[in-house]
Amino acid sequence: MSEENLSAVTSEKESKQDKEALRARWAWVEHRVWTDSMLRSLERGIKGGKWYALIDKVYELKNLQSGFWRVWRNAGSAGIDGQSVKSFEAKEEQQLQQLAEELRTESYRPAAVKRVWIPKAGSQEKRPLGIPVVRDRVVQAALRNVIEPIFERDFAAQSYGFRPGRGSREALRRVEELLKEGNYWVVDADIKGYFDNIPHHKLMEKIGKKISDGRVLKLLESYLQAGVMETEKGWEATPEGTPQGGVISPLLANIYLDDLDWELARVGLQMVRYADDFVVLCRREEEAIKALERIRRWMEQEGVGKFVCGSQPEIKDGSDEVERANARSERREEAGARFGDNR
Repeated sequence: MSEENLSAVTSEKESKQDKEALRARWAWVEHRVWTDSMLRSLERGIKGGKWYALIDKVYELKNLQSGFWRVWRNAGSAGIDGQSVKSFEAKEEQQLQQLAEELRTESYRPAAVKRVWIPKAGSQEKRPLGIPVVRDRVVQAALRNVIEPIFERDFAAQSYGFRPGRGSREALRRVEELLKEGNYWVVDADIKGYFDNIPHHKLMEKIGKKISDGRVLKLLESYLQAGVMETEKGWEATPEGTPQGGVISPLLANIYLDDLDWELARVGLQMVRYADDFVVLCRREEEAIKALERIRRWMEQEGVGKFVCGSQPEIKDGSDEVERANARSERREEAGARFGDNR
């Protein structure tokens, strides 16, 4: 084989390997939306740092189909129109084409979100849950397919809730690691009423730093302003907040708190956050006190008076947790050896 042909084969092989590696790094994205070329641009960073012309990808039929599959897998109850996932599925092609046309012509309008109250884990209180109608959940899922990678690329490492490849197990594992490293003083808090009190204008400002497609921004705002419908109270406006239960809501919640994540990371504070629940682990009590004050100051600067750490955030000595963390790690290692888990 000539040197020229060998070079061509080597280049082709490397190109294939690069493509496979790219796909592996972004295995969770919807590849019918995010092409290899788009993913490379995402990784390199685009000129100006903002993404334009995204709405056509939202209403692409294949993406709407992907959105429906996500909704179908999660099932869930009907919204205020009474339409079930099964009923939508019965006329799936027609429904998706109708949604695509409405989005293309800008005639799409989301319905109000059905609000129900469900028990709050570990409490006598109840928390609100929003149930959008099925067609709105489909569009939200398609919209999330398009915009989530843009924000996920830059999310801080200490955020674990509602993110691809991350969850409560990874969050607990990180807490255990930090305890073993001697970070015994723990700020333990949550943000009371977080999802219901996110300021719309500030949230849209944060989104607008990365997305410049006016129609996508308008679509997001339409969800925030759709209002809620409750059986006894009727329709209520939603001047702030993003209803828990919406497909897009967890992503929006993470976008809002990402600045706080980076604020603490920049000063070397070790936070582990899962949505509106978080801990900050420190080596000394005075560091924990300063961390709590920094968080409160950030909340005040954001102008979000209702964002208060619920039920008195606790600063505690977590040194007694280390022994339990070590025991949990040993049990995991034993289980891994027993079942041949070499990860």
